[in-house]
Amino acid sequence: MPVSADDIRSLHKYEIRILKGIERLMKRYQWVPEDKLREAADLSMSELNYRLGHLMAKNMVKSSTLPYQGYQLVFNGYDTLAVNALVKKGTVQALGCLLGVGKESAVYEALGVGVVVLKFHRIGQRSFQSVRLNRNYLPEWKHFPWIFASNESATREFEALKELHRGGVSVPVPVGINRNVVAMSFIAGVNLNQAVLENPDEVLDEILENMRIAYSLGYIHNDLSEFNVMVDNERVWIIDWPQWIDPSHENADEILKRDLYNIVNYFSKKYGISFTVEEALKRVVG
Repeated sequence: MPVSADDIRSLHKYEIRILKGIERLMKRYQWVPEDKLREAADLSMSELNYRLGHLMAKNMVKSSTLPYQGYQLVFNGYDTLAVNALVKKGTVQALGCLLGVGKESAVYEALGVGVVVLKFHRIGQRSFQSVRLNRNYLPEWKHFPWIFASNESATREFEALKELHRGGVSVPVPVGINRNVVAMSFIAGVNLNQAVLENPDEVLDEILENMRIAYSLGYIHNDLSEFNVMVDNERVWIIDWPQWIDPSHENADEILKRDLYNIVNYFSKKYGISFTVEEALKRVVG
């Protein structure tokens, strides 16, 4: 289940302390031992157990009795720490409604300095090992919990958005990050697959121009399709950048052609635009 704003607001300061203790100790333990957690949280055993009961009821922590009594954060707990930190920084004032859930993220509306979007990265929720094999940016640690994979993914996207925005690519403006959560500007548009375009040729041209600029800056999207492009009155934004690769990547040509095929094929099927991948490739790489 997605994180609940009410659950975040209702947390006691001891419960925040426990979540931070588990987070810190998960870098050393697959399951954080109860005695180590009690020391880290500086609470009596009765208080610790009482607060852990609340956290588990809110689906922020899970426990195991094998091979010993231990605890792990689950995504709602990690999300909570991130939102709590963004609130303290002043990036976020209130968490709004859930806008959408994808394979590896959940997106919320929020209030900051105006309306913003919070993207909660949730890498590996379904199959962490599969994700790790296919993401060369994940550190080769012997013990690497999925929550830290989500942190790496968020950081990667945030840094890419900063560089792309600075370089002139039409992307959401990144405004803050903590752990696995990226705060960015709100786009009052719809996904390309949901739009009915009056001037599809112009929109395709704008998408290819953005891909060209991104390529010149050292970025290939690596997951581009009609689901990762947003439009508003014919203006285009390219979203979802955590999987980007550098043009020097050994599979860059193949991946770029796949991105281009997805876009060109979509415009061909929906709008009858005759434009080949080879023509699109010339537009992007010169």
